[in-house]
Amino acid sequence: MALETWLIYLVAAIGLSLTPGPNGLLCLTHGVRFGLARTVYTVLGGILGFMGLIALSMAGMGALLAASEQAFTVAKWLGAAYLVYLGIRTWRAPPPRVRLPGRTDADGETAAWRLFSQGFLVATSNPKALIFFAAFLPQFIDPEGSWLLQFAILGGTFGIVEFVYELVLAGTAQRIAPWLGANGRTFNRLAGATFVGIGGVLTTVSRT
Repeated sequence: MALETWLIYLVAAIGLSLTPGPNGLLCLTHGVRFGLARTVYTVLGGILGFMGLIALSMAGMGALLAASEQAFTVAKWLGAAYLVYLGIRTWRAPPPRVRLPGRTDADGETAAWRLFSQGFLVATSNPKALIFFAAFLPQFIDPEGSWLLQFAILGGTFGIVEFVYELVLAGTAQRIAPWLGANGRTFNRLAGATFVGIGGVLTTVSRT
């Protein structure tokens, strides 16, 4: 891949990452509840999910969802159901506690695999993202080039950009922890309602 082409892709990847979405909201929520160090698991799960979507898009799965109404509908409803489920759990979660020296946050006991799996499932729960990658990536792919090498470059670039962005969100979240000490339940309900809203909107999207 030519350097000029990669730079264009890099700018596009940054723009895509900065677009508000479910994974950014999840990392912000987990950054508040669990702290930056543990939210790394959430971020890594999301990155793995996005890398999987990129691989599937490059392999032609995005075209399948774009062409098959039934496949798209099944993926759409499964993704929407998970986001609604996550929203309800976030709504009902206890208020995030402000971390103070000498105190242990019960949220910190949440298993790393659970944080990782939530990041992964949120990243892969939107079939629209798969179709977006399927439409976005081909213009940067050389049909005669190595699939593995191009996946490493395209997927790796997006993964690094998204990793940095989500870590920044999680790190910033801790700065508002004192405010959440008094307004944590409101924050949980706003975040939960947003997840449910995204899930609801997802049910209305079409392949076009």
